[in-house]
Amino acid sequence: MSQLRINGRLYTLDADPRMPLLWALRDILGLTGTKYGCGAGLCGACTVHVDGKPARACLTSIQSLEGKSVTTIEGLEDDKLKDSWRRHKVPQCGYCQTGQLMSASALLSQNPNPSDAEIDSAMSGNLCRCGTYTRIRDAIKDHARETNK
Repeated sequence: MSQLRINGRLYTLDADPRMPLLWALRDILGLTGTKYGCGAGLCGACTVHVDGKPARACLTSIQSLEGKSVTTIEGLEDDKLKDSWRRHKVPQCGYCQTGQLMSASALLSQNPNPSDAEIDSAMSGNLCRCGTYTRIRDAIKDHARETNK
């Protein structure tokens, strides 16, 4: 039995402790916002926050999360960031967007006014097949401007 705190709620899971968080979220808890991309931690589609820092759910075992707090896209409360995403028409196919938003949120919580280089560095682990990187950067900068007024 594993106990996980996800989006502020405590869950008890009867699952192999080596199970990747991604499968626990999607298959056991029904939290399907976190996406499977590459399964090797290379694309960032499965990005969640573990104690506020971005982590790849496909590589993170549930046993490694005892006593930690996980936030998924369902628990991301930054509506202004989501609004900025919409204003800049970032989503195309949309598949990578939950991971992109989670990485952007983590960046902005650490650095509320990131430079272009800091954005590019923080977001470099999230791949977008549609190539919306410029829109992603603009949405992050727009959010930073809005929240730093």
